[in-house]
Amino acid sequence: MKFLRSGKVKDIYELNDGNLLFHFTDRVSAFDVKFPTPIPRKGEVLCKFAEFWFQKIQTPNHYIRTEAIDKMIVKKMEMIPIECVVRGYFYGSLLQRWKEGQVAIQQNTDTRIAAKMSEPIFDPTTKSETHDLPITKNDALSKCLVSSKEFDWLEETSIGIYKKMSIITEKAGFLLADLKLEFGKSFGNILLGDSIGPDEYRMWPKDSYQVGKTQESFDKQLLRDWLALRGYQKKFDEDRNAAKEPIAPELPSELSNEMSTRYITAYERITGRAL
Repeated sequence: MKFLRSGKVKDIYELNDGNLLFHFTDRVSAFDVKFPTPIPRKGEVLCKFAEFWFQKIQTPNHYIRTEAIDKMIVKKMEMIPIECVVRGYFYGSLLQRWKEGQVAIQQNTDTRIAAKMSEPIFDPTTKSETHDLPITKNDALSKCLVSSKEFDWLEETSIGIYKKMSIITEKAGFLLADLKLEFGKSFGNILLGDSIGPDEYRMWPKDSYQVGKTQESFDKQLLRDWLALRGYQKKFDEDRNAAKEPIAPELPSELSNEMSTRYITAYERITGRAL
């Protein structure tokens, strides 16, 4: 087994047969910054959530088998350098970019925070270990990241997966606000890859959902909100603009434990399986 790299939350190894081993750690990142404070049992939840979604969605994917509570074997692929983001609610960076005049939206769209959009939209970004940036179809084609046909396929498939997952999460009492997917190529075929879990989507409890307000989150948004409230998001952006590496603060134990509890609760309610 050969160590390949350590990502924001996963350690990746290449096996002797050419497949990959994903080790889901308890690390957490937000605003493209890694934090030193672990989230208890996070790696276990992410691994089991990924297994559940890969099997449930049934879109051709790279999952082979689960090796341990926090380890998974997957097919090695050439990853497509685009993060396929689908948004079903007017929230997060989409809302912020609209306020700053960086993105246009359809007329008659409800622009209150957390309003449900008439149809989910495809809002892809670049794929980076440092800082992901929004990208249009024209950008993707001019940079030769994908062909026009591939971009259209990614858009249609990503929205389709979002809709399937939304039905499942809603039955469990959650609203799927948005979703980030990644795809790769294996022997000429495009497969769903990476992982799918609370680090890749925003999810809100239905019973507390209210348009016009910041939503209670059962995902990484809890950390983002904590950071933004204390000015860290702005400081991270200022550091990047000054060509400095953002420095992550230690997280309080109450926050890390609450994140762990919410990750576990979401997994058990959606899958019907106990951890």
